[in-house]
Amino acid sequence: MSPLFLRRAVETLSLGGVLAYPTEAVWGVGCDPWNPDAFVRLLRLKQRPPEKGVILVAATMEQIAPLLLHVTPEQREKLNATWPGPCTWIMPDPENWIPTWIKGQHDKVAVRVSSHPVVQALCHAWYGPLVSTSANPSGAEPARSRLRIQQYFGGRVDGILPGELGKEAKPSRIFDLESGKQLR
Repeated sequence: MSPLFLRRAVETLSLGGVLAYPTEAVWGVGCDPWNPDAFVRLLRLKQRPPEKGVILVAATMEQIAPLLLHVTPEQREKLNATWPGPCTWIMPDPENWIPTWIKGQHDKVAVRVSSHPVVQALCHAWYGPLVSTSANPSGAEPARSRLRIQQYFGGRVDGILPGELGKEAKPSRIFDLESGKQLR
């Protein structure tokens, strides 16, 4: 990944922008999770209701350390077995580290530690987790190409970080960490 592209991507995020980037299966769009204005822009782009909440993506478990303070050893084993990788876990946030707008109407937060090299490089350059949701208007098929991103959003995305999609055929599986139940 080009350092220049990463610098531009971090600058875009720092200025409250919405960025598109490749993930394990589909293109994603993301923003700074602690910037409510950027988050509102992202939801408007996707035409997504705020109560649904969104996923956070990180490069390492250390980037989400406050969420791991209260996990049990058994829960830690589940996380270690699936991360980094295309698996999202719905986790409690007892310290309320994550802004409420990220969680939507839920009291838990969805988190993935990605194995995708572009996502990892981006989160490392950003020094933390980012919002990550599929690059498509709600109800439409997720984008699997840069062309589809342009068709969906035109110039309303502030940047596109180049790269190839991963080898996964479907978006990440989602599990509840407390119950172990698969939700998607």
